[in-house]
Amino acid sequence: MGQKKLARFEELGSFKNVLQFPTDMAGKWKDFFGNDKPITLELACGKGEYTLGLAQLYPGQNFIGIDLKGNRIWVGARKALNEGFSNVAFLRTQIDHINSYFSAGEVSGIWITFPDPQLRISKAKKRLTHPKFLRLYQQFLSPGGLIHLKTDSPDLYAFTKQVIGLYDCELHTDIDDIYNQQTVPQELLIKTHYESLDIAGSSRVHYLSFSLPPKFPGVAMEEKLKQVLKNERTDCPKDSFGEGIHYYYNDEGLVVLTETYHLEKGFCCGNGCIHCPYEYNRVDEPRRSELLQQRADRNK
Repeated sequence: MGQKKLARFEELGSFKNVLQFPTDMAGKWKDFFGNDKPITLELACGKGEYTLGLAQLYPGQNFIGIDLKGNRIWVGARKALNEGFSNVAFLRTQIDHINSYFSAGEVSGIWITFPDPQLRISKAKKRLTHPKFLRLYQQFLSPGGLIHLKTDSPDLYAFTKQVIGLYDCELHTDIDDIYNQQTVPQELLIKTHYESLDIAGSSRVHYLSFSLPPKFPGVAMEEKLKQVLKNERTDCPKDSFGEGIHYYYNDEGLVVLTETYHLEKGFCCGNGCIHCPYEYNRVDEPRRSELLQQRADRNK
């Protein structure tokens, strides 16, 4: 682990807006924030761009970003402290255990922004809109509380719509291409680091909002869902897409796109990516020459 990451982990423990694997928090978030304003969660929040963006748009609500990676949470938590956000907190934990941190009806909404789509069918249960997770969310979401999904993955978008239909959820909003709308709601204009990378290469961003049924369908529905998974599109390299193949995280917790990703995309994006296989041909001078020299130095 790099020295910078170690320093961040140590500092994270002193942040008053960060809780790391806390105990006995269910039902106590009003005490933590010092008010009874509605609470909205951002799951797999990364560096917390969406958590902070929503908090700025809606100062009359409280927002909690949740992620396991402390190095990423540090970025959002530090910014929240520096900019004086009193309605922002970060919770470091596994999302699989999220139901133990909130009591029934304590959360009014959930945002899931650019999560790992878990494209391999064998990992479908790790998708944050899989019924496995929806059952957890139902334990603490207030009745009618909205779940928001914003993703560039057409596969996760289609899968989530299938789940909504199969499990009697109520679909409130379905936008196939956010930025092709004449008017885009302010909350959908917030962009994360991952959105800017366009990892899926789909050139469009999808959005769904839905609420859960009063009584969630039981395990009998699982067989129908398994059939849905079997029928998923097979015209893209799902089994080879993902972390370690198309991207990885560096010591600072940032996404680094691999040479494989760039080759499949087919052109230089002009951003000076470290693994660009196109000799940085869309990067202006003198930056292009600097990047080529840096690459030569690394390869010595």
